[in-house]
Amino acid sequence: MKVLVATKNQGKIEGARRALSRYFENIEIEGIPVESNVSEEPVNEEIYIGAKNRVRNLKEYCMKNNIKADLYLSSESGIYNSLGRWMVTNLAVIEDNNDFESYGTSASFPVPERLVQDIINTDLSQVMNSIFYEDNERHNKGGAIQNLTHDQISRIDLTETAYIMALTQYINGDVWR
Repeated sequence: MKVLVATKNQGKIEGARRALSRYFENIEIEGIPVESNVSEEPVNEEIYIGAKNRVRNLKEYCMKNNIKADLYLSSESGIYNSLGRWMVTNLAVIEDNNDFESYGTSASFPVPERLVQDIINTDLSQVMNSIFYEDNERHNKGGAIQNLTHDQISRIDLTETAYIMALTQYINGDVWR
């Protein structure tokens, strides 16, 4: 199975590989970076729109370059307001050659109200770096969640979970479509 992921980010590719390998054999996975066409820090619906745009842009790139695949994947993280509280989540989109789309999200984590505007104005990474690191350089490749969970959950884990949730419609076929 040939799978393309709309990124060169190795963590996102690894999350996708882990999720897919739970259900499929002989997976060939490749990352191709494309634009999300949304804010640097997606807010609310922009999270889904950004992931969907990446899949659309990936498919367009493949058509122009005569690249074939079985599945096209993308993930986008962002901040959203749910039940009056701000949360950060990953959202994954999977689309096949018949334009069947499925999406899923990872577990989300809460954001203190005092940090919401800073995250929206810059991005989560910058805010986390200013909180956890004196020199404000990115040190943690596991993402904000790795800091917040004291190394119990990484960005790869969240990406994997989002892809597993998106795969529910594929692995259950017509029963869940």
